[in-house]
Amino acid sequence: MTDWRHHARCRNTDVHPELFFPDGETSPHHLAQIARAKAICARCPVQLACGNWALARPGCEAGIWGGLTENERRRMKRRGSKRRAAA
Repeated sequence: MTDWRHHARCRNTDVHPELFFPDGETSPHHLAQIARAKAICARCPVQLACGNWALARPGCEAGIWGGLTENERRRMKRRGSKRRAAA
C-alpha cells in the first residue's frame, strides 16, 4: 500500500514547503500564510491522516499538518490528556 504522504496535496503543488512552516501565528503576514496553507490542506485527500500523524509524533511540533497549526495541535493534545485523566 502507498504511504499517505504520496497523496498529499502540499507535495503535489507548486508552493514552497516554507508556506507550511510560518515563523509565528499572530502577525497579519503569518495569519495570511497560515490561511494559504490551510486552504491547501482543506482540499487534501489525506488531511485526516496527516493531522493524525502529526498528533501522534511527540517531536512533530513545527508547521501546519492536516490543516492544524502548532498551537491547535497542542490544544488538542491537552484536551485529549485531560479526557484520559478524567476517565
